[in-house]
Amino acid sequence: MSYILIVEDEQDIARLVARTLEKEGFKTRIASSLAEGQELIDKEIPELVILDLMLPDGNGLELCKYLRFQEKTEIPVMILTAKGEEIDRILGFEMGADDYIVKPFSPKELSLRVKAILKRVKQTEAPSAAITIGPLYIDPNSMKVKIDKEEIKLTRTEFNLLLALAKAKGKVLTREILLEKVWGYTFEGYARTVDTHVRRLRKKLGPCAEMIETVWGIGYRFKD
Repeated sequence: MSYILIVEDEQDIARLVARTLEKEGFKTRIASSLAEGQELIDKEIPELVILDLMLPDGNGLELCKYLRFQEKTEIPVMILTAKGEEIDRILGFEMGADDYIVKPFSPKELSLRVKAILKRVKQTEAPSAAITIGPLYIDPNSMKVKIDKEEIKLTRTEFNLLLALAKAKGKVLTREILLEKVWGYTFEGYARTVDTHVRRLRKKLGPCAEMIETVWGIGYRFKD
């Protein structure tokens, strides 16, 4: 049976997260440090990692980086931290986090967002044709993106965001619609999550960044 790994040194919070998820039928394990978390991951691959940033032996982003760049890219990561500044969110998403929750948090919201992440990961779509728009090539089947035949590396969430925008080419998608399509949930106050990912995506798209237009006060549109 797969499980959810909670990497959190505050035992009260770790136990609250574990109880919340176990009520939903998940198996959980708790690690109180980066070293312990990495050791448990190496022994058995979890279904999801819920990760604090401030740990006794370092920054949780180091574990996120380890998962993303050492052939463990398929493990989704949810950051759960007291660090709620925009720069912290940007760094978390840049390291490949799938979601970011700031303490204090609602256990109900945590549960819903965990389910949304796992649903996205397990969801398999029927094979669909690649999308070519100018120099941009998007292959939904292999999750590869190329610009002028040169592959660019995107996180799973960045890829899904680009695909959602490209499929709706010419149409305006609100932040709320993008949250639902890409993240699988809509919560008030989380529209900035979309903005953060769009900024990261534009940076990686380089010369194709201007294909994603901002429709002020509404959302985003992929140029027709």
